[in-house]
Amino acid sequence: MKQRLQDFLEQYGEITGALASGVLMAIAWILGHYTDGPVYLIYLAAYIIGGYVKAKEGLITLVKEKDLDVNLLMLLAAVGAACIGYWAEGAMLIFIFALSGALETFTMNRSSKDLSALMGLKPETAILFQDGKETEVPIGSLEIGQIVIVKPGERIPADGIVKEGVSAVDQASITGESLPVDKTAGSEVFAGTLNGQGALFVEVKETSESSLFSKIIKLVQEAQSEMPKSQVFMEKFERVYARVILLVTAVLMFLPHYVFGWSWNDTFYKAMVFLVVASPCALVASIMPAVLSAISNGARKGLLFKGGAHIENLAQVNVIAFDKTGTLTQGKLAVTDVHTFQGYTEQQFIQIAASLESLSAHPIAKAIVQKAKDMSLEIRRPMDFESHTGWGIEASYCIDSWKIGKPGFVEENLKADPQVMQQIRTLEKQGKTVIALQNSQGIAGIIGLQDRVRPEVKSFIAKLRESGVRVAMLTGDQKMTAHAIAEEAGIDANMVYAELLPEDKLNVINELKAKHGKVGMVGDGVNDAPALATASVGIAMGVMGSDAALETADIILMNDDLNKIHEAIVLGRRLKKIVKQNMIFALTIIASLIISNFVIGVPLPLGVVGHEGSTILVILNGLRLLR
Repeated sequence: MKQRLQDFLEQYGEITGALASGVLMAIAWILGHYTDGPVYLIYLAAYIIGGYVKAKEGLITLVKEKDLDVNLLMLLAAVGAACIGYWAEGAMLIFIFALSGALETFTMNRSSKDLSALMGLKPETAILFQDGKETEVPIGSLEIGQIVIVKPGERIPADGIVKEGVSAVDQASITGESLPVDKTAGSEVFAGTLNGQGALFVEVKETSESSLFSKIIKLVQEAQSEMPKSQVFMEKFERVYARVILLVTAVLMFLPHYVFGWSWNDTFYKAMVFLVVASPCALVASIMPAVLSAISNGARKGLLFKGGAHIENLAQVNVIAFDKTGTLTQGKLAVTDVHTFQGYTEQQFIQIAASLESLSAHPIAKAIVQKAKDMSLEIRRPMDFESHTGWGIEASYCIDSWKIGKPGFVEENLKADPQVMQQIRTLEKQGKTVIALQNSQGIAGIIGLQDRVRPEVKSFIAKLRESGVRVAMLTGDQKMTAHAIAEEAGIDANMVYAELLPEDKLNVINELKAKHGKVGMVGDGVNDAPALATASVGIAMGVMGSDAALETADIILMNDDLNKIHEAIVLGRRLKKIVKQNMIFALTIIASLIISNFVIGVPLPLGVVGHEGSTILVILNGLRLLR
């Protein structure tokens, strides 16, 4: 029970205190109309409950950093109002400031970028092969030159070189490649990638701390620790503002009495009016209600913003870089081309190919089988099925021997047909994966497969261009495939970056930032995490995205609808415009009240009405973003 209470206070304590302060303020104000009792005690409770968190923050800044901030200024303004008998006005200042701070804290907590899912992909142990024996050891104890065994379905524990074995390794978490990569003796493998159906003997080339996977984690952490320039500027501005106001208030408490001969009552009264009207309540309210309204608006449209700053940053991006696989594309192979020979119809050919592949779990096999299902074709089991990892399969079907796999898998003399080779080269130039089907008579046909571009991509990219935002594509796939996808999507060839590792993606993002200013990054995989973290704004696909991408990103597309990015940019630009309006209005009111206080004299109630009225107006203006 005690632990639950503690957890509740840690998560909701600040917002609960702010709301309780508002309730006590309302109770005291109502009772003040019906009784002459000490309602100030209720106001005092509202001061303490609502102002505790901000007072603590202000005092910590004062004691540890020997500096003043707006937190302390707002509390002193409220105390000043109470000192001259205006408890309700002071309580209102406390309540609005506490509520704003609580909502900001709640929003910031949601934007914390936890690396737990990313770390979960990293194996904790490895099977060390030494002197003919297998020993399970922690990956931290692995040394360069040792041999580890990676069995089917296991994650590779360390960066290394395959010494023995053949398998296909899913490297999507590192390179973003849409297909498993064939590995044989001499091939390089990376920690955290998923081994396929074959066993591999891998010589360790990097220790756990130096592996590519560990570098990804480090890059994400470094990118997340960077403080935005706008935040640095705001913190400096707040402290300078607080110092100036407190200094001027201190001077006003004494100078007019000695210089102008004011009475002590008048001097102290005007000083307190100045402290109240100069408090930045309207300035604070000019930002957070508008930001929270924008966040709420986005949530209704399937956009999860992890912090208000990300909305404004998105509005300022000049380039948005997209990962290819699973972001611009659907993330799975599909049959795009079928070329038949020997008189086979397309239906007959696909039926044979799907039947041969029906016992395989390879992504290519699944795509061919799905094509047959889409065509409502009957799939029959083959006989004498034999898989050749990394190449293809052999089997008997309809009293004939068949091979289906890479063009290099079929017999060389059967590939000499110019028509066949021309079709293969054409498909490969388009960036497609080519599969050949051979029987006892020769090549029966070829199939082209490709990860298809999402239907909405082309129109979406056109919208971004109309909004003045350029588009880049980042991928670990080969250049030929990348440019084929880019051409279909409508992306300029000079904005296509292919064959990238995670560190390369991060470097490209930094280059784009140096050249174009603010850059957004859209991705879905673990390999995109460093780029998402270092971009001005990171955007993750909510449905297809990995846990690491979702936790690293600043914005999540809950329904994977890319069109929502354009809507988010428009929303961000509206937010920026409204915040600018609010700040100009708030500063104008504060300046007008300060000047009027000394030129014609402003009664404290009128000063509070002007101050709180401006606060309400900027809040209402911000709430327009709910629409």
